[in-house]
Amino acid sequence: MAGTTAQGVSRWMVCSKSPQTGAFARSVCGADFGAWLKFAGYEIIIVEGKAENPVYLHLSDDKCNILDASEIWGKDTKETQAWLNQSHGRNTRTACIGPAGENLVKYAAIVSDRRTAGRCGTGAVMGSKNLKAISVTAQRKTYLADTEVYNKLAKEQIEIIRNNGGFKNHKEWGTTNTQDITSSIGIFPTRNFRYGQLTDYENISGDKYRLLRTGDMGCYSCPARCGKVHTVTSGVYTGAHSEGPEYESIWAFTGPIESSYIEASIAADELCDDLGLDTISTGSSIGFAYEMYEKGLLKKSDTDGLELIYGRHEPMISLITKIARREGIGDLLAEGTMRAAASIGQGASIGAIHVKGLELPAYEPRGAKSQGYNYATASIGASHCYGYATQDIFGAPFPRPTDRFSEEYADVVIFNQDGSAFKETGIICAFAGGWGWVPNLFGKMLKAARGIELLADNKYLDKVGERMFNLERAFNVREGFNRKQDTLPERMRTEPLHTRRAKGEGQMVSHQDEFLDKYYQLRGWTKEGIPTEEKLTELGLEFALKDMTGKNK
Repeated sequence: MAGTTAQGVSRWMVCSKSPQTGAFARSVCGADFGAWLKFAGYEIIIVEGKAENPVYLHLSDDKCNILDASEIWGKDTKETQAWLNQSHGRNTRTACIGPAGENLVKYAAIVSDRRTAGRCGTGAVMGSKNLKAISVTAQRKTYLADTEVYNKLAKEQIEIIRNNGGFKNHKEWGTTNTQDITSSIGIFPTRNFRYGQLTDYENISGDKYRLLRTGDMGCYSCPARCGKVHTVTSGVYTGAHSEGPEYESIWAFTGPIESSYIEASIAADELCDDLGLDTISTGSSIGFAYEMYEKGLLKKSDTDGLELIYGRHEPMISLITKIARREGIGDLLAEGTMRAAASIGQGASIGAIHVKGLELPAYEPRGAKSQGYNYATASIGASHCYGYATQDIFGAPFPRPTDRFSEEYADVVIFNQDGSAFKETGIICAFAGGWGWVPNLFGKMLKAARGIELLADNKYLDKVGERMFNLERAFNVREGFNRKQDTLPERMRTEPLHTRRAKGEGQMVSHQDEFLDKYYQLRGWTKEGIPTEEKLTELGLEFALKDMTGKNK
C-alpha cells in the first residue's frame, strides 16, 4: 500500500540471511523509499551474486541499470544520497550503505534519508555484494485494483487516526519520552543490563530532549512526523544535528555507559546514521566494552588508549568511528558482542547481552518478561519490533491483562508475534498499527489494493501472520537452529536485577524451560522447537519440509 493516500503504510523491508546471527533477517525502514519503489512499479527486488567492483542499482519505471559506484564508495550515507540526487534528479530516493557496510561490520545498517533498516546487519550484506546503493527515480503514480474503493477507505482511516489519542501523543513526542516510562518502572537497561535505571534518569527525560528540538520529520504520507530533530547549540558537541535520537537510540548512547549527557547521544546518533550503523547494536557493543574495561579484561593498551570509564561519553564517540572503519579496538567490536566475547574469553560471555547474536534493545527482560520471551523466541533474535509486549510496558489489556513479572504468558507472546507479522504485509508502521484502524479497515484496504478477496478476511490475515512466523522458523531450522538458541542472556537467568528506585529489585528469569515447553506446544512444534509436519501442512508450508530433512525429529 506504499505511496497511496493511506497513512503509516509506506514502509519497506530488507530480508536476508543475517551475517550477525546466521538466522533469518528482516529489517524495516521508513522515509520515502518504499513509496518510490511502488511509484516505479516494483513490489520486490531480489539481488543475487556479487559485483566485481563497487556498483549501485538504479531503477525507473522502464529500466534497471547497474552503474559504477567508484565515486561514492567510501562516502558516508549523506554524501552518497546527495551525489545520487544530483546524478538522477530530484525525483530520486535512495537506500544505501556507509563505510560500516563497506567494511562488513556485522551490524551495519541500510540508510534512506535519515531512517535506517538497522537490525541484523543487512548493510553488511549489501557491502559483501559491492552494492553501495539502490536508487529509484519515478513520478508519483500508484497501482491499485480498485482506486475508488481504496481512496474511500483511506479517508476513513485518516479520520480514525486523527481522532486517536495514541496518534496525537506520537505526533507530539515520537518516542522521545518513552524513557520516562521505562525508567520509572525500572526496565531502562543501565551499565550493560545490570541496572534498570540511571541514577539521574530525570536528566534524560522527554522534556530535556525537547529543549533541543528544532524540527519534525516523517515518512511518506504520514502526518505524525514522529522524527524529532535535535540540534546541539553549545558545548563540545556544538553543531551535532540529527533526526533523532528516538527512544532506542536515546538508550543506546546513555544507558549502556551510564551517561546522562544528552548532547553526546545526539552526536552519536548522527554519526551512526552517517556511517551506516545500527544504533542498538552499536550502543550495546560499546556498553559491553565498558564492562570488559571495568573488569580488566580489556586494558588501555587494548582500547587504543581510550579510558572506558562509566559516565564518560567522549570515548563512546571515538569508538563509533573506530567500529565503522574497523580500526583498532573497533575491529573487535564490529563483530558484535557474541563474537567479541568469544575472542576475549575469560568469562567475557556474561557481558554479551544478545539472543542468537543480536544485541538486546532498550527493555530489561527481568522486569518485562513477556517482552523478554519474545526476544528469546523471535526468528531474528532480540528485537523490540518483533512482537512488542505492550502489555508489559504500557499495560495494554489485550488479548488479556498480564503481570510483567510473570513467565506464564506464552499465548500472549504468540499473539504479539503473529500480529506483528500480519501487519507487515501492509507494510504498516509499528505505531500506526495501534491507531485504531486495524483490523477494521486493514483487510478491506488490502483487498482494494490487490483485488484478492481473501485479504478482506481478518481470520485469514491472522493465519498469514502465523504462516510467516513458521516459515521463518523453518528457515532457521534449515540453518541449524533449535531450542538451544531460544535463550535469554546468562545475566538475565543468573543475576538479580537492580532497579534502584523502582519495583522489580531482585527479579530474574527463572522458568525459561517451562515457558519454552508451553510456547512450543501452543505453536504446534516439537520440544526442540521444530515445526512439525502436521503444523506446516496445516499452514500450506509443506514445501519447507525438504529443507528441514533430518532436523524435524
